[in-house]
Amino acid sequence: MQMLEELRYLVLAIQREGNRLLAAELRPLGITPSQAEVLRVLRDHGPLTLNALGGLLVCETGNSPSRLVDRLVAQGLVQRSVDKVDRRYLALSLTARGRALHRRVVTAENRLHRAIDGLVADRPLGETIATLRAVADGFPAGAALARRRGHAHELAQER
Repeated sequence: MQMLEELRYLVLAIQREGNRLLAAELRPLGITPSQAEVLRVLRDHGPLTLNALGGLLVCETGNSPSRLVDRLVAQGLVQRSVDKVDRRYLALSLTARGRALHRRVVTAENRLHRAIDGLVADRPLGETIATLRAVADGFPAGAALARRRGHAHELAQER
């Protein structure tokens, strides 16, 4: 197996296992990993228009996140309201139930992160992250993560 082929399959294997473990953690909460990502993005970056939300999601790259949002609205976790900046758009934000569930999502994610940390605790991750970013940034999903990193940096500077 060539190194780049192995890199691709290693990333896929880690993603699949991570998603499987996270799905198991989220199952009692009644949401999927993709729905949890929507809650996380809205909590960290919202309120957002549907288009802006789609630009920050990894789970729905290239697709409209509207079906995810529709389900979350039906569950009473996300609300649509007129955007304060441009009244032609709807802004998405978390409801009180969505904010409460978001806290439980973070707890589930933290359990997964601790499990991963147990596997890599004695390894320096900076170079690995830099390598993975270099690869991911060439793809739409990587661009969504870069926008999330940049948006978080902008918010930190505003505070």
